[in-house]
Amino acid sequence: MNGVGPRSPASLRVDPHRGSAPGLRSGSDPGFRLSIIIPTLDEAEGIEATLAAAQRARRDGAQIVVVDGGSRDRTRALAAPLADRVIEAPRGRAAQMNAGAAACSADVLLFLHADTLLPPNAHQAVAAGLAAGREWGRFDVSIAGAAALLPVVAMLMNARSRWTGVATGDQAMFMTRDAFEAAGGFPSIPLMEDVALSKSLRRRSPPACLRERVVTSGRRWERAGALRTILLMSRLRLAYALGADPHQLARRYDVERTSG
Repeated sequence: MNGVGPRSPASLRVDPHRGSAPGLRSGSDPGFRLSIIIPTLDEAEGIEATLAAAQRARRDGAQIVVVDGGSRDRTRALAAPLADRVIEAPRGRAAQMNAGAAACSADVLLFLHADTLLPPNAHQAVAAGLAAGREWGRFDVSIAGAAALLPVVAMLMNARSRWTGVATGDQAMFMTRDAFEAAGGFPSIPLMEDVALSKSLRRRSPPACLRERVVTSGRRWERAGALRTILLMSRLRLAYALGADPHQLARRYDVERTSG
């Protein structure tokens, strides 16, 4: 099952008479165990900022697991003081995130990109989203960077996600372990693994689309040009929806974003 870990002894189920999952409480203790899983590969430049932003959730009881895919810089050394565990896994975001899920026993899993900052109230926001009867969800996103189009990109990403019920990894997807395991974890594909998992999860429940915002780096948009990257990703998403092989799409992505 793509490296998905053993079934947790506890799960979040909604009590229809109370409108919330048993044990969910207000304040700093939402009544479940949360693991924040961060896949990394040569992220020394920004990993400390990402982990620093996650420390509030850690103080609220969340566990932080960094899953490194073979970094050749100081990523692991920099992450170690700010994480509960730093483990290694075969390179590939899907494989690394599945390995992180297998390495923890939390009731709720939150998958965070290494260049994305959580809001201070992330733990409570996740609790509120799940208490509304959803089994998974994501945050709204803001994109940090100088390109004028980035706020528009973020607005469209958030709106599209609400309309389609599909999330992207930039939005810090979270889910109950039961839902993650039932969906089979992230599929072993090099691109669109977040979209594929979203489509499996939405068969169980619509996503909790949180208004709280994560802040993700605009580096990939700025590196090749914001408009060019927007058009490229739109074409790739359409091709994937029409049945294109994700491995071919990944090769096309690598070629097109580095050419011209």
